Amino acid sequence: MTTYLSNSERAFTERVRKLLDKAERTDNVHEAEAFARKAAELVAEHRIDPDRLADTAQPDDLALAEIEVGRGAYVRGRLDLLHAIADSHDVRMVFRSASTGSIAMLAGRHDDLSIVEMMYSSLHQQVAAKMSELRGPTGASTQRQRRAFLFGFATRIGELLAETRATVEAAAARSSGNDTTAVVLRERRDRVDDFARQSWGRVRSAAAPSAVVPDGFARGVSAADRADVGRTRFAARKKLGAGEP
Repeated sequence: MTTYLSNSERAFTERVRKLLDKAERTDNVHEAEAFARKAAELVAEHRIDPDRLADTAQPDDLALAEIEVGRGAYVRGRLDLLHAIADSHDVRMVFRSASTGSIAMLAGRHDDLSIVEMMYSSLHQQVAAKMSELRGPTGASTQRQRRAFLFGFATRIGELLAETRATVEAAAARSSGNDTTAVVLRERRDRVDDFARQSWGRVRSAAAPSAVVPDGFARGVSAADRADVGRTRFAARKKLGAGEP
């Protein structure tokens, strides 16, 4: 996915990327958490920065982007994870099938699209590493456990991001003593919704994914609590075989 960013937005994105890279490289859990927490704070505060919110929106402010999420048993879980991240950043998402697999289509502000792509890439790598550690007595049971784990992880990540956003926005409202920030953010969400509707037209709802294994889901939720969204990092990543996450 490629989006146009101003010099200031590009510099901000690079700061976040460097912090996440540091969190992933260090073997010290406390250092990793500090780097990841700082990255999460930068993202949340950047979205409600008064100067940024006061900027007059330019004609190219809103854009469309696509991310390939592949095919196979884990594609709906990956879409769930991407949707959770996108929704917390006021980015709208639908998906379509192609010869290469499923493709997520995103609509939102340029800088939000860039952050969503970066967070999805990082979190997907993290959850794939944890999924590779799961083994069942058969290939089919392993796949079921991993699939449930991914759905649980995605669900909890969505909750964590929503909680972080609510906390930051509430603090900003208390600091300013008014609801100006909330009003501006609501207006921006409305603009994104209108843009998405105009760009995509009528969208058909997808069938619900099949049921998942309860204990695998619960383990995914637990793993998300330790993800690099201001908490801790996962252990070293492992390569997965074909058809796996």
